[in-house]
Amino acid sequence: MALTTSTAPAYAYFDNAATTPLDPEVLDAMLPFMQLHYGNPSSLHGPGRQVRSAIENARKTVAHLLNAAPAEIIFTSGGTEADNYAAFGSVRTLGLKHAITSKLEHHAVLHPLQALAKTGELELHYVKHDAQGKLDLGHLEEMLAAQSRTFVSLMHANNEIGNLNDIEAIGEICARYDAVFHTDTVQTMGHYRHDVQQLKNHFLVGSAHKFHGPKGVGFIYTRSGLQVSPLIHGGSQERNVRSGTENVYGIVGLAKALEVAVRDLAAHQAHVQGLKTRFVEKLRAEIDDVQFNGLSEYADRSLYTVLSVSLPASAISEMLLFNLDISKVAASGGSACTSGAQAGSHVLEALGCDPERATVRFSMSKMNTAAEVDYAVAALAKLYRPVAV
Repeated sequence: MALTTSTAPAYAYFDNAATTPLDPEVLDAMLPFMQLHYGNPSSLHGPGRQVRSAIENARKTVAHLLNAAPAEIIFTSGGTEADNYAAFGSVRTLGLKHAITSKLEHHAVLHPLQALAKTGELELHYVKHDAQGKLDLGHLEEMLAAQSRTFVSLMHANNEIGNLNDIEAIGEICARYDAVFHTDTVQTMGHYRHDVQQLKNHFLVGSAHKFHGPKGVGFIYTRSGLQVSPLIHGGSQERNVRSGTENVYGIVGLAKALEVAVRDLAAHQAHVQGLKTRFVEKLRAEIDDVQFNGLSEYADRSLYTVLSVSLPASAISEMLLFNLDISKVAASGGSACTSGAQAGSHVLEALGCDPERATVRFSMSKMNTAAEVDYAVAALAKLYRPVAV
């Protein structure tokens, strides 16, 4: 039976893996530092000290939520800068000659490592994976056993297909071979609990706008005792690790957003997982031969905010996202970082997905509703059915 569209939302926003709406509580925390507290945190006068105190309180908040020490938290412009800092800093400071990643990683990891390999600073190796994107941890251990100390970068959850990697197991393997382990947790920060005392990672990153904070601010956790060279030079900010005047209201907003996310984590997980389950059931009922990329349909093996939908070849495949947008449904065809590019998804290519099939990534947040899910599925079915081949 066709779904009704009579209760259409103003806009059904399902591109939360790209960015999330700002939480009102976060805006309230930021506003005083946008309007009243404008001192430079490096200044010694009262207005500067007041702002410096806000930054350090934010650092303490993030550290507490990760079970880290405040000195282990460095604020950055976002996840991309944090990933670059970990890669370039580790290889160039620690003299590492090998790096291991997977072909499913975000370009914020792949491109720095490929750049280092191109200049001959390291040899780059890739962990094998199966057709659903599950990593072969036996292969990871084989490679670590066969080479000198290595930089390993494997994400917690894939931003396109939602696959969850067992970063606890990966960390244990890395620890056995004294590898430096970096994990990109941009998609899972604020959606899962991260206890760095339980993990064996050396680096862990977050980006505020993925968990209802502001854009343009993130952080990197660096395990105490591991010192690597800065990526950005020119000042002594962020403990001489990251030069440049701090994004004060962004940092305050990041800490508040993470605080709210962790506080309400259980309720939001249940709500969003319910939306994802509803999406899967409705899509299967409404569209023939619908499939799901990677492990995204499985609640226990994928990020609950991401669903990667594979649709049969259609005359509207190339215009599918545009037509969804006309129907006031915001979604993406893969990674948001490449959604405007002509090149296809490197993740789907690595999985060997049929290039003739269309892919839509629906990514959800605590602000989405069941009515929006129903509307999005109905809009997709209405576009798709009349022209399917």
